[in-house]
Amino acid sequence: MFQRDGDDLHCEIPVGFTTAALGADVDVPTLNGKANLSIAEGTQSGKTFRMRGKGSRAVRSSYPGICTAT
Repeated sequence: MFQRDGDDLHCEIPVGFTTAALGADVDVPTLNGKANLSIAEGTQSGKTFRMRGKGSRAVRSSYPGICTAT
């Protein structure tokens, strides 16, 4: 489900045309369960959203990376 790039996680979430055109809240999987992501109205296909602090924690770091949803 996830692709890792350093401390960052990437995943693709299918969003319907109506949701992208009108905007809505979408549940996105993370390592700690689901997170709520707000999709703005008029969002174009292929848009990448970033959620800070939802990625994996580095070995020598005290903070998690970024989780991106496309």
